[in-house]
Amino acid sequence: MDSNTFQLHLATAPLIDDILRDGARRALQSAIEREVDEYVERNQRHLDENGHRLVVRNGHHPARKIQSGNGPIEVKQPRVNDKRLDEEGNRIRFTSKILPPYLRKTKAIEELVPWLYLKGISTSDFPEALACLGHDGSGLSPTTVVRMKEIWQGQYENFCRRDLSGKRYVYVWADGIYFNIRLSDDRPCVLVLMGALEDGTKELIAMIDGQRESEQSWLELLLDAKSRGLTEAPMLAIGDGALGFWKALRQAFPSTRQQRCWVHKTVNVLDKLPRAQQVSAKSMLHEIWMAATKEDATKALEKFAAIYQAKYPKAVECLLKDKEELLAFYDFPAEHWQHLRTSNPIESTFATVRLRTCKTKGAGSRSACLAMAFKLVESAQKHWRKLNGSVLLPEVVAGAVFKDGEKRAA
Repeated sequence: MDSNTFQLHLATAPLIDDILRDGARRALQSAIEREVDEYVERNQRHLDENGHRLVVRNGHHPARKIQSGNGPIEVKQPRVNDKRLDEEGNRIRFTSKILPPYLRKTKAIEELVPWLYLKGISTSDFPEALACLGHDGSGLSPTTVVRMKEIWQGQYENFCRRDLSGKRYVYVWADGIYFNIRLSDDRPCVLVLMGALEDGTKELIAMIDGQRESEQSWLELLLDAKSRGLTEAPMLAIGDGALGFWKALRQAFPSTRQQRCWVHKTVNVLDKLPRAQQVSAKSMLHEIWMAATKEDATKALEKFAAIYQAKYPKAVECLLKDKEELLAFYDFPAEHWQHLRTSNPIESTFATVRLRTCKTKGAGSRSACLAMAFKLVESAQKHWRKLNGSVLLPEVVAGAVFKDGEKRAA
């Protein structure tokens, strides 16, 4: 880039930011104006004794600044005069879903704050850190961050106490996530349980601070869920073979079948082979869990064992000891296989925060870190897509028999 081009870049950058910010402001203003117009129109039939509307627009509230990725955006919330009374005689008030009264930051920043916190950024460094990421953090004082943390801790506590009555999770995924982030040297573990409902929607069931991945910690998690109304046993549970989860599951939900995660199993098997053998071995393992039928998968597994048994018995033992649990997915709809062969729903969600290996300064409390991790999952959950073949889930619950992914005739 020559000097003239560079100077032009410097001159136009603020202009581009202004254009983007103005576009965001106009889009937000238009959205909240339309929301109010629709609210007033929807309630136009409500009239007083003189035939006058009870719900009308009444100017605007004072302008508010909302922190966004393009800097502060100033908008004016339309004022609604709603004279209706509820059943208890109180005035009904319009509350914008787009721009709630308490909102001062866009969701993008509310997602960044817990992520930065878990990465070790101190509250006083948030404005500078946000600026480096393209956000205007001038309105995010240390006091504001502390207040947000307190609110989120309360939300996490409410999540842990919520009623689970009526919930039916067809499949569940379990994993232990280890954090070295802002915590003590004993490398604490967060136990995570996610599930798929009968309509195919995935959601977080529980997330607690566990003692490593012990049977007792997992049992406490499962029994707590049962005490809050989760009485229906999942049809299948997916997780790493090393978890104390399986012993706990047999006590809490003995009828639930087990599926070992193929990603974890592949790593464990390859770890027992010399590097020179790992590429070909990985390809052979892939052939097992991608086979079209359980019979073909069994043949591929036996081939692997025959090739490596003599020289690398530990690798073969690692694979064979969970043979039934590795191939359990063949007894469920083929449309669900890609969801059932791994614990990827949990892995991908926590990928951004679990890989930090050095202890950071300013260690935070475990409760605060759990709340931050919870907010990240809560945000990610909004973008989780339903399971493929969701229409088949009620059949799975009803006890339909599937062989090699296809439903067998009654």
